[in-house]
Amino acid sequence: MIGFIGGGNMAEAIIKGIFGKRGRDIMVSEPRDERRAYLEYTYKINTTSDNKEVVKSCNIIILAVKPQNMDSVSAEISDAISSDKIVVSIAAGITLSYLSSRLKTSKIIRVMPNTPALVQEGMSVLSMCECIHDKEMGLIRDIFMSIGKVMVLPEKYMDAVTAVSGSGPAFFAYFVEAMIEGGIRLGLTRDNAAELAVQTFIGTAKLLETGMPPDKLREMVTSPGGTTAAGLKVFEEKGLKDIVAAVIEAAANRSKELGKE
Repeated sequence: MIGFIGGGNMAEAIIKGIFGKRGRDIMVSEPRDERRAYLEYTYKINTTSDNKEVVKSCNIIILAVKPQNMDSVSAEISDAISSDKIVVSIAAGITLSYLSSRLKTSKIIRVMPNTPALVQEGMSVLSMCECIHDKEMGLIRDIFMSIGKVMVLPEKYMDAVTAVSGSGPAFFAYFVEAMIEGGIRLGLTRDNAAELAVQTFIGTAKLLETGMPPDKLREMVTSPGGTTAAGLKVFEEKGLKDIVAAVIEAAANRSKELGKE
């Protein structure tokens, strides 16, 4: 049975992804009464307000709590976790060494999923200790493949992963917001500007998904002396690449800080 400690948006995305295969083999611990009622009604799964009940009942436990709550949650469930349990943390910045020092199992996997998991288009990166067997790894990989693509990387890259793919949806959304506002300034309605910007974003992403390098796509759209060239010149003058690099670095640094708090 798969257990979730925390029933927020990311937990729900994973539940939605695995529901067809696992059905009633899912249990969620969630402190909010209305949220438990919603999950029970929507997915017909077992819910509880007792974190220890999830740990005792499930062989895979997914810690879907905020990094700031990990101290209290890990202290609460530590005595209930035995060495045969697999613990999966999706909390940003929380390291494998931290979790192994707090819990009674070495079978710990750290995962950084992202928000597009809500529509099964997520990007999840997994890091783990060498004690995880291939069969166990396959189970966890299958869980996260149900909500998008999966990559396995050494833990030393997780702060960078958190910055690029974990925080990335917010950065892309901010850019789309700016495009919409730019369209409105030029006289478009908000609805028209939003549809133009969002569909352009979706279509561009699908083109890049074919394997086309971003610089090649940019060159394909850009004609010498044309409208795109005029816009790109402003990006260059404003130092957009330096700004984005600084944004990614700031997010990665915050990820490191969360692991120390």
